[in-house]
Amino acid sequence: MSVLHLAAESYRIMWLFCFFDLPVETKKQRKLAAGFRKDLLKDGFGMMQFSVYIRHCASRENLEVHVKRVKNFSPDTGSVSLLAITDKQFGNMINLLGTKATAPPSTPKQLEMF
Repeated sequence: MSVLHLAAESYRIMWLFCFFDLPVETKKQRKLAAGFRKDLLKDGFGMMQFSVYIRHCASRENLEVHVKRVKNFSPDTGSVSLLAITDKQFGNMINLLGTKATAPPSTPKQLEMF
């Protein structure tokens, strides 16, 4: 692959962030919140922080599929926010754990079929 092609890919590849704050005061609410987290995991999201999940998307079209899915299984109560960024922007993330800066997770190596 040429350098130009790799640079273009870093703007085509997307990351989808899902931030949420769901009520967990009752047993039913806790069950709904746990179900939402399980649905995110089934859809290929990984937990970045307790209420922040991320998913790698090979293209903007692929990202739109996952946005629709999250909208479909989001609970009716609480707050769910979705944010899409390019792979280039994701690569500029700075993670501070304690006093050490760490690099963001690497792009998955698997081929996405859907």
